Amino acid sequence: MSAARVGVVTFPGTLDDQDAARAVRLAGAEAVPLWHADHDLKGVDAVFLPGGFSYGDYLRCGAISRFSPLMTELIPAAQAGLPVLGTCNGFQILCEAHLLPGALTRNEGLHYICRDQRIRVESTRTAWTADFADGQEIVLPIKHGEGRYVADAATLAALEGEGRVVFRYAGGNPNGSLNDIAGITNEAGNIVGLMPHPEHAVEDLTGAPSVDGRGFFTSILKRLVNA
Repeated sequence: MSAARVGVVTFPGTLDDQDAARAVRLAGAEAVPLWHADHDLKGVDAVFLPGGFSYGDYLRCGAISRFSPLMTELIPAAQAGLPVLGTCNGFQILCEAHLLPGALTRNEGLHYICRDQRIRVESTRTAWTADFADGQEIVLPIKHGEGRYVADAATLAALEGEGRVVFRYAGGNPNGSLNDIAGITNEAGNIVGLMPHPEHAVEDLTGAPSVDGRGFFTSILKRLVNA
């Protein structure tokens, strides 16, 4: 059986794409590079939008990337069920593309944050979180200046009522995100966005305090193998 193929998207300014590709390979899948200016998803089984500073975030984080040619292919594919994970800037792009609701704004303290953060798993019913346990606390790095998740009251109520809050910050809210939200999913559960970086917590070599990020990649591999 051939290995599952996970596309890793690179935009101008993306800086975590190689880390993302390595995380995919360590999990046993093939990492397929996808360039933002192409109109070809290369038949991948899932897509990872990694963190970074796409286009320098000059206008608004993710606002320009959302209109890249590759996104014209990714948006309908995701809406049709293709599993997509967006971390940090990738989460911002998913919100700008309206694949996930809400927006990411400046951190409450207006300072860039870079540290290890405890987060609580609120839902294992997504393509990317099935290998975790509900209520499990994991440690992942965060590094962002615009990670405060906001949404209107109706959207927040829907996310909470439908169990679509996937992660919450534990042990303190680092950026002022409403309801301590660190990550969410769409109604179908195939699209997940979060601010922490699982791709930086997959091996001891990086010096991370945990390898909790592995669960994202083992989850999607099991999903694809059993699909």
